[in-house]
Amino acid sequence: MDTFSSFFQSQSTSRSGWSYESLKNFRQISPLVQNHLKLVYLSLGCALVASAVGVYLHLLWNIGGILTTLACLGSILYLLSVPPYEEKKRVSLLMAAAFFEGASVGPLIDLVIEVDPSILISGFVGTAIAFGCFSAAAMLAKRREYLYLGGLLSSGLSILFWLHFASSLFGGSASIFQFELYFGLLLFVGYIVVDTQDIIEKAHLGDLDYVKHSLTLFTDFVAVFVRILIIMLKKSAEKDEKKRKRRN
Repeated sequence: MDTFSSFFQSQSTSRSGWSYESLKNFRQISPLVQNHLKLVYLSLGCALVASAVGVYLHLLWNIGGILTTLACLGSILYLLSVPPYEEKKRVSLLMAAAFFEGASVGPLIDLVIEVDPSILISGFVGTAIAFGCFSAAAMLAKRREYLYLGGLLSSGLSILFWLHFASSLFGGSASIFQFELYFGLLLFVGYIVVDTQDIIEKAHLGDLDYVKHSLTLFTDFVAVFVRILIIMLKKSAEKDEKKRKRRN
């Protein structure tokens, strides 16, 4: 946790230095890598659109569930097994994975819309702003500056997994669920920074697999988005409960 706090402190103290001098750090990214990043974020945008289509079809026909989750995992595994030169197939698999992911998240979106549709808009805008800010922070920082966080994030993700596994076996309390929610949000926000710098570093070393890299950022985006939605939904439910108690 000290590492996380030092990271956020460094970001807050460096905001005043985000002038021309800090923007010059972007020059360390070669034109080839810059073009690669454009492809990555373009593919990410298309994946988000495909995911939105999956959500919409779930709202129409209630298709989201275990089958779409398995289909999403299958599409991802198949994508990772296809060689990079089969570009069209890999892009299609990326869109399919995003579509099935959207359908799988559909039940949560449906619940949010029933409670308060404004939560959905606020959650997406908040996720997009957070994603953009932390991606920009990773790009403007020195190369490999935050890659050391990868090991810490992996350890935190392992702790989160085993905690969730124990909760499913022995039952969990509301405090444990809240810890998983906020700690998971912190982890995946950190992954946005680490994965962005990792993609840049791999591109400098010749790995220009933009489909795989956009898949990585897509999973980060969805993980943050889902947790922000749940947090906002929980806050809205608590406010409604307080209003009911006051009326009674």
